[in-house]
Amino acid sequence: MRGGFPLSIEVFVSGFLFLFLIVIAFVASLRFGSEAWKISDLDSDAKLQEINDDPKKFKISIVLALIEHVGIISLAVMLFIAFSPLNIILAVVWTLSRTGEGLIHIYSKGNYWGLLNIARQYSGTSGAKRDALIDLGRSILKTKNSSFTFTQILFSIGTLAYSILFVTYGVVPQIIGWLGIVASILYGFGNGIRLVKPNFKVLWQFGGLLVLLFEIVLGGWLLIYSLS
Repeated sequence: MRGGFPLSIEVFVSGFLFLFLIVIAFVASLRFGSEAWKISDLDSDAKLQEINDDPKKFKISIVLALIEHVGIISLAVMLFIAFSPLNIILAVVWTLSRTGEGLIHIYSKGNYWGLLNIARQYSGTSGAKRDALIDLGRSILKTKNSSFTFTQILFSIGTLAYSILFVTYGVVPQIIGWLGIVASILYGFGNGIRLVKPNFKVLWQFGGLLVLLFEIVLGGWLLIYSLS
């Protein structure tokens, strides 16, 4: 420990994973159209056509999403190893929350992959059978959205837990820890409000921007500090 801060490879890896996951998420979303971190449009007709137009792009987006979800679990474990000596209860909370988040995402992607098979059948059918495939695709998209919403609750809980630890034990600058607390609370409440009022996404989106800022700053700080 140096000034209460754990010195270990786990701290370095944790910082790296925060930044790596952000990069993967942006590449998957902007380059390959991944919907791992957003609510999917329920227009399954358009989605199936999109997959048919470029199935390779869809496959790559799923693979990148799976890498990201495995990374989430790895991050939770690294943070647990690095910081659990300070507060085992908070460490267990974030580990269970974020590991659960990652596992649910992984399971959901198996179901989401089914759109690829549906899209193949969709391209060669018409009439009632085509409508049935569109309905099936919409059902998968709804399930994916429900899973996503639940995982964001787990994400908020996990982020809040390690942010509280950072503030309480002073292992990172106070402003970073408080940013995490505010961001996770706003994001969590915004997610809840969106369930009741689907069109009200301002608080959720603002919370998401704060979470992004928090993870960039925290990841960079952990990475740099562990090397100093």
